[in-house]
Amino acid sequence: MDGDPAVEPELDSLSLTFPLPYRVAFIIVLAVWAWGINLHYLYLCGIDVPSLIRYPGRSSPHHPTHHLSTYRLATVLSAFLAFALLVFWAFTRRDPDLVLAWDWLPLLYLAALLGLLAFAPPFFKSLSHGGRARLRATLRRICVGGLAEAKDGKFGDILLADVLTSYAKVLADLFVALCMFFRSEAGASATARPDRNCGGTFAVPLIMAVPSLIRLRQCLIEYGRVRRGRITDASGWGGQHLANALKYFTAFPVIVFSTLQRSSTGGQPPPAAYYRAWVVACAVNSLYSFYWDVAKDWDLALFDPQARSSPDLKGFGLRRRLHVGPPALYYAVVAADLLLRCTWSLKLSPHLGRMADWEGSIFAVELLEVFRRWVWIFFRVETEWIRNTSVPGFDAGDVALPDYHNHNVPGPKYQDDD
Repeated sequence: MDGDPAVEPELDSLSLTFPLPYRVAFIIVLAVWAWGINLHYLYLCGIDVPSLIRYPGRSSPHHPTHHLSTYRLATVLSAFLAFALLVFWAFTRRDPDLVLAWDWLPLLYLAALLGLLAFAPPFFKSLSHGGRARLRATLRRICVGGLAEAKDGKFGDILLADVLTSYAKVLADLFVALCMFFRSEAGASATARPDRNCGGTFAVPLIMAVPSLIRLRQCLIEYGRVRRGRITDASGWGGQHLANALKYFTAFPVIVFSTLQRSSTGGQPPPAAYYRAWVVACAVNSLYSFYWDVAKDWDLALFDPQARSSPDLKGFGLRRRLHVGPPALYYAVVAADLLLRCTWSLKLSPHLGRMADWEGSIFAVELLEVFRRWVWIFFRVETEWIRNTSVPGFDAGDVALPDYHNHNVPGPKYQDDD
């Protein structure tokens, strides 16, 4: 530390050790590990995730399983991240001037990471090459709000687009890091204290809104398919897809009122009306999303009095078939989902509000949302599996799959056997 007031205030303690580009890279690598664990545990539960997302199966029993291929890719990405961090620490030694000067190093690793996921160098073709190719194709389709037909992997499109909504802040941080690197101001650096107004007041909010806009358009596409008679829907006329679209629309007022609060001019605090509107918008979005998670994405009966009275349920407010774990796990996950959906409430207290603006706290909130989405995937995939292997007459709006859940796959099974 050289005490230079022009340098030190720009860097918080976290950014000295773990600059923003590395934090973005860490969460991306973490996502690969998380997906591998999703695939592995669901495989042990007898749930064939590749079939659900219409991903080609292994042509030979000697080929590694999908989760093993994902673990191998995650291991290579993690090794490169560890090496890149060690090199950065060796050159910068937490010196603010050096941390700012070596900002190209973490960006170089971030570019290599994204390039490895997006392309397939010859020496990396054995690392989940098919999976990365499928990821690229799916991203291209959903980035404009597209949605495959059921037979072509519609569920995979929906799953990935939902995951992107949880990575909205991470995508915004990626933009911020690049923006700070390329702007021409004196002292600009990608490893400086993150400036989330980089690119203008509305650039970051617009990026954060894109994932919700993608899912909203997908819901409208599904509604259009129901109206044209191409698929059937439990509501008959597609109302559930409109209700789902409304859920994603509720994210926009949260972003708008948060932006209005931050963009107040003249050094004056923002009008109290903005804050009250933001609180209402957050509450509506969080509670509506929580309800949808439980009642629609996981098909639990907690909010359905008639269904709760069924004697076939494996627990109060649950459902007849439980693959992922015992009833206690479902109750714990529902409680955790509600808690994590409401992390915005940290800002309601003046003291906690200051804490929520610290870089370490922002990073922690991003990790918690990634964790929530990781847990959500287990139960969302389980629900889709049950819908597609259920008794005849249950309309899941998708192509029925073979009943894989009775295969002799090792691992826990929490379901009835009738």
